[in-house]
Order: sequence, then C-alpha cells, then structure tokens
Amino acid sequence: MNEPKNPIQTITQNRLLTAEAFLRLSDVPPEVEWFANLTNKATRRAYENAIKDFMQFTGIQQADEFRVVTRAHVIAWRDDLVRRERNGSTIRHRLSALASLFDYLCEKNAVTHNPVKGVKRPKNDSLEGRTPALGDHQARKLLDAPSGATLRTLRDKAILATLLYHALRREELCKLTVKDFTHQRRGVPHLKVSGKGGKTRYVPLHPAAGGLIHDYLELAGHGSEEAGALFRPLSNNTKTGSKAITPDGIYKLVRAYSTELGFTIGAHSLRATAATNALDHQADIAKVQEWLGHANIATTRIYDHRKTRPEDSPTFKVNY
Repeated sequence: MNEPKNPIQTITQNRLLTAEAFLRLSDVPPEVEWFANLTNKATRRAYENAIKDFMQFTGIQQADEFRVVTRAHVIAWRDDLVRRERNGSTIRHRLSALASLFDYLCEKNAVTHNPVKGVKRPKNDSLEGRTPALGDHQARKLLDAPSGATLRTLRDKAILATLLYHALRREELCKLTVKDFTHQRRGVPHLKVSGKGGKTRYVPLHPAAGGLIHDYLELAGHGSEEAGALFRPLSNNTKTGSKAITPDGIYKLVRAYSTELGFTIGAHSLRATAATNALDHQADIAKVQEWLGHANIATTRIYDHRKTRPEDSPTFKVNY
C-alpha cells in the first residue's frame, strides 16, 4: 500500500529557490526591502540619491545602522543641506525620502519611531513660474517647428503635439504603446496613460495630435505592432529598433526645437503650458487635476494663474 505523500516534502522537492537562497532572502534587512519596493524609476533614483547623501553625511555603511539614527542626526543633516545651499524643495524632498524609509522600518517593527517626524522643513516656496509655461503664440511656433515630411519630422511633430495637447510627463509619453493610442471610450478616441505610482488614466485624444500620430505611424510602419512602443528613437532618419524613445531623448528634442525658436525650455514646460492653457480657458480645476494625474489638487493650483490676471481684479468690478 502506497503511503500518502507528504505535501511539505512535495513542495520542497519542486521548489524554485534553493535552500541557501531561501535563507538569504529571509535575512534581507527591511531597509533593503523598502528600496526594492520602489518600482517607479524616477522615484527610485531620487530616493537613492537622498539616502546616499544621508549615509555619506552620517557615515552609515551597513543597513542596520539606520536603527540607531536619532532626530539630532536628521536635524544636523538638514542644516548641512542648508549650508550646502540646497534649495527648499530639494531639502523637503530629501527629508521626505528619509521619512519614507523610517515609516517602513516602523511598519516592520525594526525601529520604535520615525526620527524625521517633528524635524522642521523649509517653507514651501511659491512654485508659480518655476516651470515656465509658453504663451499661445510660442506653443503654435513650437508645433510648427519640425518642417518637412521626413520620418523624424513627423515623429517630432507628433511628440510635441502629444505633450502640448495632453500634458503628459516625459516618462508617460515614453511608456505609450501603439495599443494605448487606439482606445475608444464612448466612441471617443483616448490615450491610455500609465502614470506615477502605477496609476492608469484615460485621456481623450485631441484630434490635432491624433492626426499627426496617424501620419507618423503610416510612414514608420509599426502601426500594427500593438504591444510595441508608439514613439521610437531614430538614427539618420531611420528607426533603430522596437524600443521606446527615452525620457532624456524627449528632453533633448524639446530643448533643441525651443532653442532654435529663441526660448530654451525643458519638456516639463509643455505640461505646464497645457495645464495653464486649459485653466485659462475655464477648464474645471478638478477635471484638470484628474487629467494631469495629480494626487493633490494643491499641485494643480500651481498652474492656475487666473487669480493674477489684471482683468480679473476686483478693481474692475467697482462701479459707481
């Protein structure tokens, strides 16, 4: 008579991890776990820079040394950042990164409290105008800047239109696939946008941008590759493969065309331009918040310049 199989033994025999690897993973410090859980590349890079700076300042070399950090260490680091003339935004962001790490350590019971809490941070600077928004005439000039009917020209016109009409982040534009461009919602073409934190939003496709993307795909020839990148890098006006154009490539593209026109800007200015233009034309701010993928409406208000327009001043409401 056959003895019943031991389920634990069966699972052990079929394991994909070796015993050594299993034990090694069970010993991973929570500090390393926290960093491994940062899936957004931009966030990961920024947080890594912040934590490295703190480790260099305090002399921390091993992960478990974070568990003896006190508020005094954090305050000393903050003051050192001020001495190094880091701006308020940078200091707040670096403290937030460190606070995020200690929140995770608290959750894992590796520390009893978060030493960053209670540490005063620089006051919020007015962010208005930090990322310059283009005027309407400048935006039109930028849309017309790529001239001719080459593959590069058609691609660049489509990229600029996608940024200016939909207020996408560089990373969001680079993640777009051909399929993301073909969505329909209630009969209206939409872009499926993969935003920060793994959040997905659907943005109605502007007809002007849609037409330019169609022209680009027709000449590029990858319109049937649904899972492939929508916008791809070029070399000598020829596609270099199926990979997506990089955020750095987008930045250089915008900077090159804007410099030719006499106003050097980065790609984020096109997001600011789209948001400001929509609000100036009476778009509902809550809808703009959703459109931009902002978690907090306070971030969206940065782009709302209506309160500063002279024509909206109470001065012109006075009538005797």
